[in-house]
Amino acid sequence: MSRSGSRDRRNIRVGVVFGGRSSEHEVSLASARNVMDALRQAGYTVVPIGITREGRWLTGGDPLALLSEQAASPNGHSHSDSSLVPGRWALLPRERQGEPLPTVDVIFPVLHGPYGEDGTIQGLLEMANLPYVGCGVLASAVAMDKDVAKRLFAAAGLCQTPSRVLHRRAWRARSDALVAEVEASLGYPLFVKPANLGSSVGVSKARDRAELEAAIELACAYDAKVLVEAAVPNAREIEVSVLGNHEPMASVPGEIIPGHEFYDYEAKYLDDSSQLLIPAPLTPEQVAHVQELALRAFRAVEASGLARVDFLLDDASGTFYLNEINTMPGFTRISMYPKLWEASGIPYPELVDRLVQLALERYEERQQNRTAR
Repeated sequence: MSRSGSRDRRNIRVGVVFGGRSSEHEVSLASARNVMDALRQAGYTVVPIGITREGRWLTGGDPLALLSEQAASPNGHSHSDSSLVPGRWALLPRERQGEPLPTVDVIFPVLHGPYGEDGTIQGLLEMANLPYVGCGVLASAVAMDKDVAKRLFAAAGLCQTPSRVLHRRAWRARSDALVAEVEASLGYPLFVKPANLGSSVGVSKARDRAELEAAIELACAYDAKVLVEAAVPNAREIEVSVLGNHEPMASVPGEIIPGHEFYDYEAKYLDDSSQLLIPAPLTPEQVAHVQELALRAFRAVEASGLARVDFLLDDASGTFYLNEINTMPGFTRISMYPKLWEASGIPYPELVDRLVQLALERYEERQQNRTAR
């Protein structure tokens, strides 16, 4: 336990950052609402910090209400001209009629997708010398790029489905040749996804050439790099939550029974047709094995704090295929990450408390590093 563990939580101000420029903006708002409620239950003082779709930072009034209103009316404009720059132990807005500066002790970035879990805000917070919840710059950036993550997972000996990486520039220049190469090397059915995105945004399943071309076009709208993966027939979707720094632990596994053909954005957030089986109906041997695989994946990308690791289980062979690792998974009340820990004996308020303490522990350790000769 770090020295921060003895501090009165009422004296710890947690800046919760939410919203952001990614296509997962609305998911972030839903996650932040629950995270802030749980932090207050755990005894922390919460400082809400919103980021508009345009990248403006909101600190006054009720940023969550303002961004929720904008989300309901996407053509609306920002209600604030506040903008932040990093500063020691604080986020400093432009001066606005004498408003107090929102001093914080630690940041909880509840941001999903690009500009939130890809190392960008983590780098900003490192420059500001602020403790923050979750993975550092390296793990965040690597895990967001599914192509780069796959290379590290392969080096760690983790089983993955065959895949190909396509680049938007090459796709625009020679799409027919690339489609033929993919068909020859992977066959159908296929999953196509942007390499740097989450929440199944831009993900499609392709069963023939026409669907493959449409899927690649859609993915190219979100990222310049596209991942095409061979599907696992009749795969079961198994997820494991990981918590910790140097000695991470894995939750009980959960299984998703998608209400749609696969667990897409609508199935995750817009309807309740999907089922979450917690714990997953697995044998004790399978549980131990997939937990060990999740921890190996966590360590492979140098993760810290938290992550959710997703697998595809081929029931016929019993093989677990590592699908991806998510370093800032959803934190809504129905999200798999907190539900898996609740089933493992850690309720939501205790979970966010542990995450804050892990952030402070990691920060104190990093402060031991010399920054000058």
